[in-house]
Amino acid sequence: MQLGQKTGLVLEGGGMRGVFTSGVLDAFMKHDLYFPYTVAVSAGACNGLSYLSRQPRRARYSNIDLLKKYGYISLRTLITQGSIFDPTLLYERFPNEILPYDYEAAFANPMTFEMVCTNCLTGRAEYLSERSDPRRLLAICRATSSLPYVAHITEVDGVPMLDGGIVDSIPVARAVSQGFSPNVVVLTRNRGYRSTETDFKVPRLFYKNYPRLRVVLSHHVEAYNEQLEMIERMEDWGEIYCIRPERPLEVDRMCRDVKKLEALYEEGFKLGERFIS
Repeated sequence: MQLGQKTGLVLEGGGMRGVFTSGVLDAFMKHDLYFPYTVAVSAGACNGLSYLSRQPRRARYSNIDLLKKYGYISLRTLITQGSIFDPTLLYERFPNEILPYDYEAAFANPMTFEMVCTNCLTGRAEYLSERSDPRRLLAICRATSSLPYVAHITEVDGVPMLDGGIVDSIPVARAVSQGFSPNVVVLTRNRGYRSTETDFKVPRLFYKNYPRLRVVLSHHVEAYNEQLEMIERMEDWGEIYCIRPERPLEVDRMCRDVKKLEALYEEGFKLGERFIS
């Protein structure tokens, strides 16, 4: 694939599977490969922010070293803070104290960087960016990563938001609509993967004030599998280039096994370098 001024970058989410994406992005930064436009979802957005600020290995350190040190995925934080991923550590202490985020570099970067959130009122995807306010940037990042059922709804500009992957897990269509083609798509599942989870009608017990959110949650698996089929067709037609794990993953969304995470990061780095060479 020949990269140009209209080549975009699309980053899928996937919780801790996102360490693969952090490896790919570190390879890109090693070779000074940057895109004019990036659209990212959930964990893809979290890792993509270190790409936006051009801080190599920052995402790797956060995903692996700090997970080992702080154990920030736990039922305890779900009970005490309403999220299975410790929000205080991830969106306050990490970027502002423990692993400082370079806001100045991020805001000076000319790349357009959009993060996908699900609007709980409309049940539709919102594509948000921020160029000057650190607090709003972190709020968007937290919203796009707020997994349904195991994280609180996060407000951005007074609007209740959840994980963008509920509605648009792989936002290639968004990139194309913004005038970017072909696109490089970083996925966190091997080719041929389809979710075997079963959609179910979400009862009013959950999100009773957000009926449109319940509707899209009830069709999430079907929508995701349709996107995967579309991605493979576009790849076969030469419209996109995919970087993805080569084998079925041993890492799940909430994996805490450091050795498995390190292996997945290294695979991402290797395949990122292979793409560049």
